[in-house]
Amino acid sequence: MRSDGDGRRPARDLPRRETDALLTVLCALASVPGSDVMRRLVIRGTTGRCGRATPAFSDALAALVERAAGRNRGALAAHVPGLADVVFRTAASLRALPDRPESVVHGDLVPPNIHLDEAGHPVAVLDFGFTVGDPAFEAAVTAVVWDMYGPDAAHHTAELTRLFAREPGHAEEVLDLYRKAYALITYDLFGTGPHDGHFRWCAALLR
Repeated sequence: MRSDGDGRRPARDLPRRETDALLTVLCALASVPGSDVMRRLVIRGTTGRCGRATPAFSDALAALVERAAGRNRGALAAHVPGLADVVFRTAASLRALPDRPESVVHGDLVPPNIHLDEAGHPVAVLDFGFTVGDPAFEAAVTAVVWDMYGPDAAHHTAELTRLFAREPGHAEEVLDLYRKAYALITYDLFGTGPHDGHFRWCAALLR
């Protein structure tokens, strides 16, 4: 859809062609039911598996949040005041979610990972980073990673959040909760201090 290296920045208001293609991909992924085989796959950036033949996605995600936050807690706590409370409230809120239908989850839907034909229709999705879970988790992560560092990043996150609340109809408070979980899971994928852009981005999201 767009390459990180081609110098093109997304328009402040995302074009309909782009959002239509993105919704097509989200709905297609949500139509693929999760399987036990998928649940045994290792999640990128972790030393273990989502590890759940039986627990609900939100319960497994809460446990993953707690494990991941403990990996480099001191580094993250230096940049997120009240981190212990953030982790506690996030995990508790995840465990309070009702059971939801599960589907395949990509986890890194960004423009370079979606390939389009000349008519603008999606034909391939590359670089899967997650396994299976709530389609709302996919939508939450997509809304915030679609444009992480651009000058209009906050505007694009808000725009996509509103879109995904309308279609396919995810509650905005659930999208916000899943974004916090994503930040707590991935904050130390590339580095554990302010020198790393992803670490800074996650810390800012949690603040």
